Amino acid sequence: MSSLAFSVGIVNPRKFSTASTKLPIKSFGSTETSNISFSSQSQQSSSSSAPLLQQKVNPALLGRREALGFGFSFCFLDVLLQPEAIAAADAAPCQLTVAPSGLAFCDKVVGTGPEAVKGQLIKAHYVGKLENGKVFDSSYNRGTPLSFRIGVGEVIKGWDQGILGGDGIPPMLAGGKRTLKLPPELAYGIRGAGCKGGSCIIPPDSVLLFDVEFIGKA
Repeated sequence: MSSLAFSVGIVNPRKFSTASTKLPIKSFGSTETSNISFSSQSQQSSSSSAPLLQQKVNPALLGRREALGFGFSFCFLDVLLQPEAIAAADAAPCQLTVAPSGLAFCDKVVGTGPEAVKGQLIKAHYVGKLENGKVFDSSYNRGTPLSFRIGVGEVIKGWDQGILGGDGIPPMLAGGKRTLKLPPELAYGIRGAGCKGGSCIIPPDSVLLFDVEFIGKA
C-alpha cells in the first residue's frame, strides 16, 4: 500500500508499514401573521331557498372509516418520530462491556445487514476521541467514510477486532453503530500518532474512544 501524506490534525485508524514503525496515515426570513376571522353564526336559509338534502350514513361504514383514519394518523406519526428515536438512541449513554483482550464495546444501534468477512473491503464512518473526550478525527466532518480491508492489518487491532468480532465480541452488522474503547496495545501503543516537533495528536499510551458506524461493503 502506498504511503499517504500526513495532514496535521487528522489521524485515523489506517496505518502503513515503514522499516522502523507503523504510523496511522490517511490521511423564515420574516414572519407575517394572517388575521383570519371565523364566524360563529350559522347561515340561516330564507323562505325561498331550496330545502337541504340529508344524506343517510351507514354507522358501520362510518366506524370503519374512522378506524382507518386513526390508523393512518398513527402510522404517519410513527414515521415522523423515527428520526428522533434514532437520534435519542445515539445520544443515550452506553454501558461498555469489556472483552478479555481489554477492548470495551457497546452497541448503540444493532445493524440489520450482513456482517463483514475477513479481507473484505468495507466502509465505515467514525469519530475518534481521546479518553478526555477531545475529538482528534472525524470522517463525518470530511464527508467521506473510511474504506479499508478488514482483518488484514490495514487498521489498528482494536478496529479489526471491534468490527469483525471474536474473543467475546459479537461481529458488527451493516447499518450498526458501536462505541469502542481501545487500550493502548490495541491502538497506537507507546509511539502515539501524529507526532511532530515533540508533540503528538495522540500521545503515547493513549486510551482511545471510537464511535463507529459500519456502512457495509465498499
